[in-house]
Amino acid sequence: MFEVVRAVFPDDLKDVLDLYVEYVNSASVDLSFQDNEREFSQLPEKYSSKESKIFLLKKDGKPVGCAAFRKLDDTVCEMKRVYIRPSARGSNQGAKLIDRVLQEAVSSGYQKICLDVLPEFKTALRLYKSYGFVDHPPVTNNPVPGTYFLGLNLEKYDSKLQ
Repeated sequence: MFEVVRAVFPDDLKDVLDLYVEYVNSASVDLSFQDNEREFSQLPEKYSSKESKIFLLKKDGKPVGCAAFRKLDDTVCEMKRVYIRPSARGSNQGAKLIDRVLQEAVSSGYQKICLDVLPEFKTALRLYKSYGFVDHPPVTNNPVPGTYFLGLNLEKYDSKLQ
């Protein structure tokens, strides 16, 4: 049985870090430009508010995936670190994580959510586009050639929830 729950710190820190490290290691390119060590050391402080949250996908109580969003400004947030372990892929759980992130972003008052996706993550790109994400100017630095920068007007998504 799959469920999506909000990560609570410090209880879920190890699970989140394990998934984040797997995500970074799953990419074929060097992601050191993201300054992961610093980001990982600040997760509890950065993601324990209404404005920025991390979610865990659990299967039978064990973490198999994650997704997050963080505040960029009062109206825009960024979706980050959407990752599902290979053993849990293919069961539409990515959509379950994205639904939760989008619902929480709407309830947190954001009007737009942006993201970047590496060119090798083609399944993720198709999934984002199925939600209506479209090309958008970059909101963060990602120097990897071919990276897609996407955005979604959350008012459109919110109307689908009504």
